[in-house]
Amino acid sequence: MSETWQVKTFEQLSLNELYDCLKLRIDVFVVEQTCYYPDLDDLDRHPLTLHVFKYIDGKLSAYLRILPKGTTYDDYVSIGRVIIAPAFRGQALGHEIIKLALEETKNKFTHQPIKISAQQHLENFYQQHGFITCTEMYLEDGIEHIGMKLT
Repeated sequence: MSETWQVKTFEQLSLNELYDCLKLRIDVFVVEQTCYYPDLDDLDRHPLTLHVFKYIDGKLSAYLRILPKGTTYDDYVSIGRVIIAPAFRGQALGHEIIKLALEETKNKFTHQPIKISAQQHLENFYQQHGFITCTEMYLEDGIEHIGMKLT
């Protein structure tokens, strides 16, 4: 498996890549964070959704998805399901994957603003990438989140 960043649509994902991405999402968001929510929301297979991920030593190390305007938000592209696998945390992969996601968004969704629903404890992380907080804290699936924008 490649140790370079991959950017694929749902149709381009291999079965193993799809399985690994979904497993990582469930392992972190459902099990680790004890947040029981319907992860499979039909947005993964939208024809314009982009899945960004990287394998290191044959293991999925990081993942996120980029959703086109009109899916999560009517007027914004969205970046979500941002995950770094526990074994790969502390290696700056979070910054790498967000930078790549912003580049991909700029290239594929030209001149479209981005809005995210960020876990509140990651506010500073996203601010380092130019995001500005645009909402008060709210609970999403029992976890404190904030809305953030990049225009």
